[in-house]
Amino acid sequence: MKKEDTVKLISEEGFEFVIHKNAAMVSQTIRNMLTSSGSFAETQHGVVTFPEIRTVILEKVCQYFYWSLQSASGNKTEFHIEPQLSMELMMAANYLHT
Repeated sequence: MKKEDTVKLISEEGFEFVIHKNAAMVSQTIRNMLTSSGSFAETQHGVVTFPEIRTVILEKVCQYFYWSLQSASGNKTEFHIEPQLSMELMMAANYLHT
């Protein structure tokens, strides 16, 4: 995978998730950050920092991005969410427009 085909998402604790750009584009918020016509750092470097999203939540969000792509291509599987993460995941999903 080429660097321009990936996006780095950084959690509150500084953990870095390098994911395929197509997966990140599942999020309308990330899509807007990466495709903006302005000279924003996210657009130029392909790095997005989420100082208010914990690592465990951002990891689950990344898993959801890939699951969403698979689901859209016809691979219908269940996406499991641990009950104790539900509230934080809903808030992150709302912010990310996913």
